[in-house]
Amino acid sequence: MDALKRAKEEAVNKAKELASVNINSLWTSGSKMMSLFGQQSIMASPHQLPKEVANLHYEDLLPHNQNGQAVTKEFLQKVIDVLMDFVKDTNDRNCKILEFHHPEDMKKLLDLDIHDKGVNLQQLVEDCHTTLKYQVKTGHPRFFNQLSCGLDLVSMAGEWLTATANTNMFTYEIAPVFILMENVVMRHMREIIGWENGAGDSILAPGGSISNLYAFLAARHRMFPQYKEKGLSSIKGQLVMYTSDQCHYSIKSCASVCGLGTDNCVEVPSDAAGRMIPSELERLILERKSRGDVPFFVNCTAGTTVLGAFDPIEDIAAICQKHKLWMHVDAAWGGGIMLSKKHRHPRLTGIEKADSVTWNPHKLMGTLLQCSTIHFKEDGLLISCNQMSAEYLFMQDKLYDTSYDTGDKVIQCGRHNDIFKLWLQWRAKGDEGFEKHMDTLMDMAAYMVRRIKEQPDKFELMLEPEMVNVSFWYVPTRLRSMPAGPEREKLCGEIAPVLKSRMMQSGTLMVGYQPLDHRPNFFRNIISSAAVTYADVDFLLNEMDRLGHDL
Repeated sequence: MDALKRAKEEAVNKAKELASVNINSLWTSGSKMMSLFGQQSIMASPHQLPKEVANLHYEDLLPHNQNGQAVTKEFLQKVIDVLMDFVKDTNDRNCKILEFHHPEDMKKLLDLDIHDKGVNLQQLVEDCHTTLKYQVKTGHPRFFNQLSCGLDLVSMAGEWLTATANTNMFTYEIAPVFILMENVVMRHMREIIGWENGAGDSILAPGGSISNLYAFLAARHRMFPQYKEKGLSSIKGQLVMYTSDQCHYSIKSCASVCGLGTDNCVEVPSDAAGRMIPSELERLILERKSRGDVPFFVNCTAGTTVLGAFDPIEDIAAICQKHKLWMHVDAAWGGGIMLSKKHRHPRLTGIEKADSVTWNPHKLMGTLLQCSTIHFKEDGLLISCNQMSAEYLFMQDKLYDTSYDTGDKVIQCGRHNDIFKLWLQWRAKGDEGFEKHMDTLMDMAAYMVRRIKEQPDKFELMLEPEMVNVSFWYVPTRLRSMPAGPEREKLCGEIAPVLKSRMMQSGTLMVGYQPLDHRPNFFRNIISSAAVTYADVDFLLNEMDRLGHDL
């Protein structure tokens, strides 16, 4: 006991000694100081900065204070501790997915005001902690709510580095390593699509909606290059585009944003499984041609948002070739399936015939948001379509090969670095790791379908899924004696929002729901996280029954 007492006294004396030295010396003794001060100050808060640092302000950090290395390190280390606690809780099945509060109640819990004078560093750390405390843990193994795909830690590490580098991606001059990474990864993705030797061109865009917009712009430019300078007056006849009635809304948005008008984005009927009907596509093409309109673009969806359906690419490609139309494949959601030899065919058979492909690694592949790619079979089209030759950025007399500059290929100018987290993740997994991930997700979805079918009194499968979207109705106790059919589906649809509210209030589970066409509200479960196990699928079904049996 005497030895323990002496050790404690020595620790306190050492802490006092450290407190008296210049703060800059903490750079070298920071970890030791953390352990000593931690015995006393962390008792009050798990994220307590040392007292010499806690009351300092942003002016004491680099670069404002050139001697601020130690303070900077202490502050950032504590923020990292907050992040690591969140990572731990995200992967802990005993932790809730969220602490739900209605907006007005949430406002009372948070101090979001901006003041004339800045708060101290300790308050900033607490702000980080509080923010994550009330944030939904989308990487939680029991978050099945939307197309969020877990928390890949290697990709997360890449995002940390990306934020630290804080690099704009418009020129090789500014981002030499990242530009070369982008070239390598984009070529590899084009090889996977099936274009010979990875030929073509690609770019990363801020989300699948913008990727689809790039495809639209390139298709119009390819068919009507004069449009870039002359505009609408240069085209005789009304341009028309086609997509299925199950497509992502961003396709229709292209028609609105780019001046076609949504009436000229023709929705092609789909079958019961949500796949475009090719014969209907050709009928509608001929119909608009007979009116003197000019069809030019067909969007083919590979993995629809709600049902996860795959349009028949080869049949659609044949129609596009016959009528000389651009075929775009929106594989934002389903593109990752290309990495699986087991599941690629027949879902994505023929994708190599596409003129352009949207593919979002931040979906099935689990790369951190955001990471969306758009690929073109024809090289040079991006630069031809979008180039504005701003001389203050894209000079051609630089000391390096300016073909590596990407800024003039895009409509954004400034472009976030979305490549490093994907490159680092792909380095970690390799093609084999991604293939295993795809196969596991598909296996998990198949297991859930099997478990639903084994409990026909509690659950009704809406259709056999092609992907990881599992659509079903939950049947509460009072409806279990009622025969399956439209009337029971209607009543099950009415209880879906109530059951979802119970999920959010309990914080144990999140599954999305929505109506679709003639179908009333149904649950659309997404299995796209590497964290999900068979036990989590069983928990999901059991928890839904626990929360909803009395509805």
